[in-house]
Amino acid sequence: MSDSTTRAGFVALIGEPNAGKSTLLNRMVGAKVSIVTHKVQTTRARIRGIALEGATQIVFVDTPGIFRPRRRLDRSMVAAAWGGASDADIILLLVEAHRGLTDGVQSIIDALKEQETRTPVALIINKIDRVKSEVLLALSRQLNDAFTFERSFMISAERGHGCDDLRKWLAETLSEGPWLYPEDQIADLPMRMIAAEITREKLTLRLHEEIPYQLTVETEGWEERKDGSARVDQVIYVARTGHKGIVLGKGGETVKAVGQAARAELEEFMGRRIHLFLQVRVRENWQNEAERYSEMGLDFRDGG
Repeated sequence: MSDSTTRAGFVALIGEPNAGKSTLLNRMVGAKVSIVTHKVQTTRARIRGIALEGATQIVFVDTPGIFRPRRRLDRSMVAAAWGGASDADIILLLVEAHRGLTDGVQSIIDALKEQETRTPVALIINKIDRVKSEVLLALSRQLNDAFTFERSFMISAERGHGCDDLRKWLAETLSEGPWLYPEDQIADLPMRMIAAEITREKLTLRLHEEIPYQLTVETEGWEERKDGSARVDQVIYVARTGHKGIVLGKGGETVKAVGQAARAELEEFMGRRIHLFLQVRVRENWQNEAERYSEMGLDFRDGG
């Protein structure tokens, strides 16, 4: 297609942790490119997923949830979220229908006002299946009184309700221009990072204590084999010696189950055989190491 007939641009998803940003990204792209769990603060880096709607290429930026940061890692995550918003052509603010206008949502709205952004901001009320229609309408009025949104959409990212209308509006609103990525590309994350995110998701789902926020996963080695398969070596870094035993589990059963689940999803994602090997290492100060941040796609300096 010529440049005059195509459209492209960046759409940032912002909101509180667990608002459904990763679920919406995966729904829009039609494939799983962002970590989704019941835990908050699971997305750490700005993850780009790429969707096509007609002649428009929509590049979604799934940002970490915006919350009150306490640690260096938290501060870097929040900085990444606002960085993703400032670079976007359109901003989507996701609000959970059943939680409404929380203090956290209000603080995001206040920040958008302070920045005096000229970027169009659309309101996305998500998880609409959890409340009655009259509650939704009242919440929409309340939020539109609090901020001048370009448009408002009521959706269920999990079920897909309202997502087609949102995608069509985005496709019509983005500016004309050439596509930014090849037609068959669905994410701009390196495969090594996607693989690490998949393993971290399985750990997060398996471990129900605070430990998921005290660990990170890095793909240390990737070896392509002649038979078309790949050997993937990953390291799970934990902050305390006691955490290592929890991740390993009795007789290594936990890390084995995590590895099996991660391998199965990696094989489905890539459409080929994967040999996944996991190690668990203790690095007490990993949350203050610049190298760990670059592996997660975060800027260490933002957490200073």
